[in-house]
Amino acid sequence: MPLTTYWLEHAWLDTHVEPGVALDVTADGRIGAVRTGTTTPPQGAEILRGLTVPGLANTHSHAFHRALRGTVQVGSGTFWTWREIMYGIAQRLTPDSYFALARAVYAEMALAGITAVGEFHYVHHAPGGTPYADPNAMGEALIAAAADAGIRLTLLDTAYLSSGFGAAPEPHQLRFSDGTADAWAERVSALKEHDGVRLGAAIHSVRAVPAGQLATVARWAQDRQAPLHVHLSEQTAENDACLAAHGMTPTRLLAEHGVLGARTTGVHNTHLTDDDIALLGSTGTGTCMCPTTERDLADGIGPAAALRKAGSPLSLGSDSHAVVDLLEEARAMELDERLRTRTRGHWTAAALLRAATADGHAALGRPDAGSLAPGALADFATIALDSVRTAGPVPRLAAETAVFAASAADVRHTVVGGRHLVRDGAHATVPDVAGALADSIAALRG
Repeated sequence: MPLTTYWLEHAWLDTHVEPGVALDVTADGRIGAVRTGTTTPPQGAEILRGLTVPGLANTHSHAFHRALRGTVQVGSGTFWTWREIMYGIAQRLTPDSYFALARAVYAEMALAGITAVGEFHYVHHAPGGTPYADPNAMGEALIAAAADAGIRLTLLDTAYLSSGFGAAPEPHQLRFSDGTADAWAERVSALKEHDGVRLGAAIHSVRAVPAGQLATVARWAQDRQAPLHVHLSEQTAENDACLAAHGMTPTRLLAEHGVLGARTTGVHNTHLTDDDIALLGSTGTGTCMCPTTERDLADGIGPAAALRKAGSPLSLGSDSHAVVDLLEEARAMELDERLRTRTRGHWTAAALLRAATADGHAALGRPDAGSLAPGALADFATIALDSVRTAGPVPRLAAETAVFAASAADVRHTVVGGRHLVRDGAHATVPDVAGALADSIAALRG
């Protein structure tokens, strides 16, 4: 017998919108059956009106960057000037303040229909680099925050060892560094997976992990069949410095040290050569695009269409949380490409939804999520079709409406493991998300 039955007024079933779908959820929080052609809700079913899609996957997050929203919009500058402001916030974090902020940020994500997040986590130690009594106190704070907020977490514990191609960390980077990749591996190996939490690895960048230590991080992930993520060619300055230090591009350097592959995701992948694109595609290495951050930081428009054509699966992330809205990230990938090429129609709504759902979950080590299908995790979100942004189009175009017109504010319900996390726009365990965000950010800013 199902634990719960949900009746979906309209459902996205990977390729099309289906009206009148009943989902039976089993006691272990998975979809037991998908019954189409259900014109009236079964007796006792939870009724979800609007368009229900698989839960959205936020493949790339730095939770503490949420405290920067607004404050970094004053004056001019570049990624590198923005980075100095970011370091200031990072220096103020403690395990307690990080828990409070991340809990609120993850609750904001749940309100936006996000059911799983990949946290690219590199603030490991106390200021000055002294380990906490529990060396994983900061990571455990993020794990507890996600549990409280009710979303699934892939903790991408990040190796960050150098200020640039072997140079010692600068003072504000000391709390990021374990000293060596072997020490990083020893620390992260003490973390444990449990319900709702997957462990993965990350290489901050080719700047921050010396070439001779890249393979250590890659082996750790390979031994555990864990996701491995890396910031890749976000800035042309990184490419130039890598060419000067190693005589090759960052992509080629990663390939030479065994980092690329089907469990690896390059984040941004903005400034790539044709050879880089071919190498990423031929190895099945994924690409996580973060369009709202990439434009906010003036990074540039990455070659997403070329990467997809080469064979690199695409996923999406909110990264610095300039906004938390995976629907905006999805349409931005298409709209940015339109601006770059002055042509339309590079991705269908179906392809963009796949990047925001199934391919994002796969990049986070959750291939059993991201689809409304029997056996999949019962994680899904319902988008209103009667708001001022979404009212009007015929139901069969509901996916196009959701991707190209809806926003996070139109997410009405979020279900994780078959249980309501957000109902009618209200979070079940964080009743005042805006207040929690305001309080935690105010405390950090002093």
